[in-house]
Amino acid sequence: MRLNNKTILITAAGQGMGRASALACAAEGAKVYATDMNRDALATLDGIDGIETRFFDVTDAAATVALAQELPDLDGLFNCAGIVHHGTILDISDADWELSLNVNVTSMLRISRAFIPGMLRRAEITGTASILNMSSMASSIKGFPVRTAYGATKAAVLGLTKAIAADFVAQGLRCNALCPGTVDTPSLRGRIAAAADPVQAEKDFIARQPMGRLATVDDMTPTIIHLLSDDSRFVSGQAVCVDGGVTI
Repeated sequence: MRLNNKTILITAAGQGMGRASALACAAEGAKVYATDMNRDALATLDGIDGIETRFFDVTDAAATVALAQELPDLDGLFNCAGIVHHGTILDISDADWELSLNVNVTSMLRISRAFIPGMLRRAEITGTASILNMSSMASSIKGFPVRTAYGATKAAVLGLTKAIAADFVAQGLRCNALCPGTVDTPSLRGRIAAAADPVQAEKDFIARQPMGRLATVDDMTPTIIHLLSDDSRFVSGQAVCVDGGVTI
């Protein structure tokens, strides 16, 4: 098992890619701390071997520090939490911008800052530790319509990822970013349902994927496992696209 004896924290683990990642990491032998601010979604992971759940709001700075003090030193951290704002620059209020920045970028900074000292201790013992940040193909990699706040903040995630990677590469701490295509998750289904024409909205999401279908969470988890495991011990500072060919 590729994550045997590793301790991994995953945010937004109650549903979608976070939940699939928690299950996949546990199946690969990891001790997983699964966090979410949705108690009902998080409860679906209770009782699963290898997984402990924690209620956690990633925007709560004090709770971030407290969680780092409570948990053991980590071998892996998957900053999965994020939100999607729909709109052009003309549609973004200051409140929309602040929320997107806080959830998509500032939370990653705070969580990484809180857990990196312990991860460096683990890397000194094992030779490597890994941070994986959730970015997107909609970032500095490629622009998409009505995704201004999302694209800008996900581009910032790439910059943060490379900065962390550069600062700690000599100490065995790696940091990479996952850049998915359009993944069929509860979040996406919510955006489709909220569209004026949900049927057409789903067709439009599928149409932008050259492979002709939405990604599933199971399309993402092999790469997530790879980047959190020692299999990727020589990979750091990379924006890894799993996008079904959108950015060919």
